[in-house]
Amino acid sequence: MDCIFCKIVKGEIPSKKIYEDEKVLAFYDVSPQAPVHFLVIPKEHFRNFRDISSDKLEIISHIFKVIQIIAEQLKLDDGLRIVNNYGKDGGQTVDHLHFHVLAGRSLNWPPG
Repeated sequence: MDCIFCKIVKGEIPSKKIYEDEKVLAFYDVSPQAPVHFLVIPKEHFRNFRDISSDKLEIISHIFKVIQIIAEQLKLDDGLRIVNNYGKDGGQTVDHLHFHVLAGRSLNWPPG
């Protein structure tokens, strides 16, 4: 498998980690779109949310719990945006389920 995020999970590609446990990894985006921009990914490879079987759906709630933990640690009290892109038209560029978390400035909508 030639998945860049799987390589980051395995330690084959370095990342600036924020959080890690047995299920997920969170790290800063290499091309930040806000003063705070990190990704949270499951360690298990899922191409996207549609690739998750019903017996594995708890990974989504775990990801959101981790986002809560990180938001508290980083004191993101003024708000944040959580983004999950799906498919080419949705802007997904890496075929590994991931959530972007952006904060640290006012985030306009629509994003463009």
